Amino acid sequence: MPKKTKTETVLRITLVKSAIGYSVKHKATVYALGLHRLHQTVEHVDTPVLRGMLSKVNHLVTIEEKV
Repeated sequence: MPKKTKTETVLRITLVKSAIGYSVKHKATVYALGLHRLHQTVEHVDTPVLRGMLSKVNHLVTIEEKV
């Protein structure tokens, strides 16, 4: 069984701007991240898929890294 040599980076994502007025894809991405209300914060493990979602809605969220 391989050992984990790299610690997983956790990202704190906070919704700071409403998705009202943006495309349906942006709203669906915000919802898929687990964000439902303004100033709600969720934590996810950093993955390439997550980074792609965040790059799509980077104008609506703030991102903080936790190690």
